[in-house]
Amino acid sequence: MRHIISVLLENEPGALSRVVGLFSARGYNIETLTVAPTEDKTLSRMTIVTVGSDDVIEQITKHLNRLIEVVKVFDLSEGSHIERELMLVKVRAVGKEREEVKRMSDIFRGRIIDVTDKSYTIELTGDNTKLDAFLEAFEATSILETVRTGSSGIGRGERILKI
Repeated sequence: MRHIISVLLENEPGALSRVVGLFSARGYNIETLTVAPTEDKTLSRMTIVTVGSDDVIEQITKHLNRLIEVVKVFDLSEGSHIERELMLVKVRAVGKEREEVKRMSDIFRGRIIDVTDKSYTIELTGDNTKLDAFLEAFEATSILETVRTGSSGIGRGERILKI
């Protein structure tokens, strides 16, 4: 099962490396990893997407909590949450393809952020299913380059990750 683990940790050198090392040492895979400072500059929020049984996720959570830099661990998948990912995709847009690319971008609520004679660069946000569907709507030869941030998530309502 896919899990989104949110980790609040001290914003100091080596903290990210120790978390990633923990996953690597135990043979757990990280599908996506997003890290940035929070409103408190001494803390960072890390969002890890991984796949595993409930037992494996429980073990990961226990190991994370043992790390000195980790302040709090929260499995967003255990309740209601909002998940988003950012994707920048450069697609071929020549001649009559240009109008079709613009139409596809509008359908998926994307934004064209760069235009050249031969390509459009489109910015999209949404869950991974939406972004995958956008890519599948194009022929593979039309997609020139893709960059994705990985998922970021937040609990809905009163579910918060704070000290």
